[in-house]
Amino acid sequence: MAVAPKKKSAEKRAGKLQQDPHSTRADGREKVLEVAIGREVRAYRRQQEITVAELAQLTGLSIGMLSKIENGNTSPSLSTLQTLANVLSVPLTSFFRRFEESREAVHTKSGEGVEIERAGTRANHQYNLLGHLGSNASGVIVEPYLITLSAKSDVFPAFQHGGVETIYMLEGEVDYRHGDEIYPLKPGDTLFFDADAPHGPERLVKLPTRYLSVISYPQTV
Repeated sequence: MAVAPKKKSAEKRAGKLQQDPHSTRADGREKVLEVAIGREVRAYRRQQEITVAELAQLTGLSIGMLSKIENGNTSPSLSTLQTLANVLSVPLTSFFRRFEESREAVHTKSGEGVEIERAGTRANHQYNLLGHLGSNASGVIVEPYLITLSAKSDVFPAFQHGGVETIYMLEGEVDYRHGDEIYPLKPGDTLFFDADAPHGPERLVKLPTRYLSVISYPQTV
């Protein structure tokens, strides 16, 4: 049985963000490379069930230095990386694998979103898929929709699916249901929620209504 959601205001949830949206991922491309190398060193070490102390003894590096490398806090020299590669029996280039992974971007021009039908879609309910990032390194699937509701209907579909969803109102007004709560949404309002609870537009207050809906959920193997 789904637990009834609790209404929370943005003010109550305000706090320090874990990530700086303006940083170039750890303040620079060099830092990103260090972090990527560190993750690979740690992954190969754990894969071979070697402790940091054991790796330090095998490579002649200090435990402190290895800790800095694995945490991305220092830029190891090529000779150090070669030593680690030899001891871990992996190619030197394997430490750069994550850094060289491709990153996707989807550009959808105005009016070119793919119109689709979702379960429960009714007449005058238009869903345009604006992009899709499927198999990617993050392990998360993201689906952004532009939803247009142009006429009132007697019954609205209640959606329920895995992941989380974010709604951003662009035009019109709607009373949006999430679980047992009703949220009046106007242009500029945002609603972020657990999509496992039944949700959907309860009442169209002002037409036409348009809003962005971004659904995120883990990809399955």
